[in-house]
Amino acid sequence: MSIATITPQALAEICRRNEKLMLIDVRTPKEFEEVHLVAASNWPLDKLDPAEMMKLRNGSTGDPLYVVCRSGSRSRQACEKLVAAGLTNVITIDGGTLACIEAGLPVVRGAKMMSLERQVRIVAGSLVLIGAVLGYFVHPWFIGLSAFIGAGLVFAGITDTCGMGMLLARMPWNQIKPSSACSADAVGSA
Repeated sequence: MSIATITPQALAEICRRNEKLMLIDVRTPKEFEEVHLVAASNWPLDKLDPAEMMKLRNGSTGDPLYVVCRSGSRSRQACEKLVAAGLTNVITIDGGTLACIEAGLPVVRGAKMMSLERQVRIVAGSLVLIGAVLGYFVHPWFIGLSAFIGAGLVFAGITDTCGMGMLLARMPWNQIKPSSACSADAVGSA
């Protein structure tokens, strides 16, 4: 499936011209709280409802819907999900929030947190180490845990989809109060 893209520089030009802008950020609420584009509203990927977005965009289906995440992977997944549900003019931002910051787009900064990707590395590495230690000291079958995690990482790399990341995104430490995330009346516009 081909997804339309826009560079952060082109998005910055749209912002400078004060054009109507609908921008959603599909990262976890905590990631969004740490740093996000000024015009963005938070619609976490694991809670993104294409039907709700269609209802919200009912009167403006021709206007572009820009989608951003940290580096571009989750926004592409969100765009695929939205396009598959029938939304049109859905555009992912190349390089995500990191590239937008580098391009000088205005952002809102909050409290720092550990990135989801870093959390995945810590959990995956810990499980591989635990599997190896238990396999050596307790029973060789525990090495299967390390093999399972390794296979999961290979799958994540090939498909650009991380099940462990999606699971970690739902953990309480990656959430904020429900009222500040994913509300239909909080869609960003300039």
